[in-house]
Amino acid sequence: MLLFLGLVIVVLGVCIVVFGTNRTSGETTGVARSLELIDYRPTTKMVGKNELATRDRLVEPMLQLMRRLGERLSPGGTAGRIARSLDKAGNPAGWNIERIMAAKAVSMVLLAFIAIVLLGFNLRGFLVAAAAGFAGFFVPDLLVYNMGSKRQQEMTKGLADALDMLTVCVEAGQGFDAAIMQVARTVPGPIGGEFARVISEMQIGKSRGEAFGALGERVTTSEVKNFVSALVQADRMGLPVAAVLREQTKEMRVARRQRAEEKAQQVTVKILFPLLLCIFPALFIVIIGPGAIRIVEVFSGGTL
Repeated sequence: MLLFLGLVIVVLGVCIVVFGTNRTSGETTGVARSLELIDYRPTTKMVGKNELATRDRLVEPMLQLMRRLGERLSPGGTAGRIARSLDKAGNPAGWNIERIMAAKAVSMVLLAFIAIVLLGFNLRGFLVAAAAGFAGFFVPDLLVYNMGSKRQQEMTKGLADALDMLTVCVEAGQGFDAAIMQVARTVPGPIGGEFARVISEMQIGKSRGEAFGALGERVTTSEVKNFVSALVQADRMGLPVAAVLREQTKEMRVARRQRAEEKAQQVTVKILFPLLLCIFPALFIVIIGPGAIRIVEVFSGGTL
């Protein structure tokens, strides 16, 4: 019996030593452990919720929930469409696909909640809330589209000046890449930023035709697209860039003059509605008002 108990104690001791060694064998010690502690970065899951900031405890989880809701409600290909819209808008700071998805869900829930609060829990309130939520879901898309449209118009306005400077630099003997960099540094507005992006893409390995082709995909105006296609064709066929730029500059001046004439012809139509709704009623009141008062006094038997 004593021999059996001693054997059991020895076996238990061996098991304890073996399991204790296997458990601690995977842990680093010494200098390696010190290096791991230097590179250690605690995550929000390792920290107690009461020790986190309000943004990490409340705002971020709510935004993540809204983003997942927006992604589930969006049809397939929405992320790619939003990415293209952001490229056209110049990728404004603070705007990305995840935030837009969260904003779509937030605006949908917020507008639907406001409609329910104002109209009450009835059939009309639910119908208006559904319509408001549907409209609110597309509000961020409209904002991004509006930013992209305004940026495209500013790019069209600044293209003529950029082409003039680019042509002068190339004809003065400067290289085409250096001329593009000069335009990116000098010309203000979105056209300078687009040329800077073209230079950056060429520096990371893209060819000139690929970089300008990507520029043509990011813009929607016909003037910029014609300029980009002309440069791409000249690069493929080996034509002199200076001659192409000179012709494009002439066409751009003609297009700018025609656009100014078109805007001038639209003034008469645009001023018609303010004239009818604001100016004519005031003139009628001033001119016809006293006569109308006297006519009313005459027919009502009053004194003149």
